[in-house]
Amino acid sequence: MANPALSLEPAFRSGLERRVAEQLDKADVAFLFEDDWVHYVVPERNAKYLPDFKFEGTNIIIEAKGRFGGAWRGSDKGAEERQKLILLKEQHPELEIRIVFERASTPIYKGSKTTYAKWADTHGFKWADKGTVPADWIKELQQSKTEKRK
Repeated sequence: MANPALSLEPAFRSGLERRVAEQLDKADVAFLFEDDWVHYVVPERNAKYLPDFKFEGTNIIIEAKGRFGGAWRGSDKGAEERQKLILLKEQHPELEIRIVFERASTPIYKGSKTTYAKWADTHGFKWADKGTVPADWIKELQQSKTEKRK
């Protein structure tokens, strides 16, 4: 069964997002891609976040990260993105934000000893590597889909 989200040809921002969508579709796991915003507060201002992948009937969000924006361009975008995820986790404890990294061994910024994997572990995010959604995540999503039908 083709995922309705893929049949509409969503505008993936990266090849990694497309690969994650294809894996989920192949496993017959329905998902919504960037379908609505999650609001959160950055100190002194309101902000919103558009999750990459959401799954009806669950509180799970999967974020596909090739790298945290600007990490190699000398900008603060990477720090902003990491802070955004931390704020979301704090302000929305009902959400389970999981991250699929392109390469988890990448340093969070040039010259850093902290990798994406270590950052995710430090902040309590479930994560996967090599742009692959783990089989146990797929199974969990498939089971929630089956339970929802009952």
